[in-house]
Amino acid sequence: MTRIGREELAQRIASDIPEGAYVNLGIGAPTLVANYLPSDLEVILHTENGLLGMGSAPAPGLIDPDLINAGKQPVTALAGAAYFHHADSFGMMRGGHLDICVLGAFQVSATGDLANWSTGAPGAIPAVGGAMDLAIGAKAVYVMTDLLTKAGESKLVAECTYPLTGVGCVSRVYTDHAVFDVTGGGFQVRELFGGTTVDELEQLTGLSLQLRIES
Repeated sequence: MTRIGREELAQRIASDIPEGAYVNLGIGAPTLVANYLPSDLEVILHTENGLLGMGSAPAPGLIDPDLINAGKQPVTALAGAAYFHHADSFGMMRGGHLDICVLGAFQVSATGDLANWSTGAPGAIPAVGGAMDLAIGAKAVYVMTDLLTKAGESKLVAECTYPLTGVGCVSRVYTDHAVFDVTGGGFQVRELFGGTTVDELEQLTGLSLQLRIES
């Protein structure tokens, strides 16, 4: 089966973000999406530590140590960017003012439940950050993740076994093997990468998958 890398997956996600959208990119791999947003489109990036109008990662040698995202990574600010208290930033998230958020995941269930802040393992350090607020506040929740864990277990599951971040909140899942929509009937394969087939995905996930048929 053909897998794609994180940079290519970030580019794929960026192509689905419409002009004029207000978007939050979660900590980790989702931040890569900022580097692939078309320069001729206006997409307004939000970070929960208090910046609206975030740009892509800075070029080497042009890092401002005071300008970071919620994951403490250096970022840029576009013309017209605004800075504010993080309480106001969370008000934006909880108030339904974000069109899309892109989050990582440990598990996503067939009904769109999201688990991405803790595996519940003894000694694990939970790190929820703003994920719960984003999961319930954004109009659409996109997940960016590998399809399988390092142990080869599927992150797409019938029901989540890890502590939940949000219930029925995920709209779409972008993985290194395929893109899935969450529907009322479970996961629907929106796009396959390379030579990957639905049968192979069903073997990897142990789930019955629908195939989206383009009209």
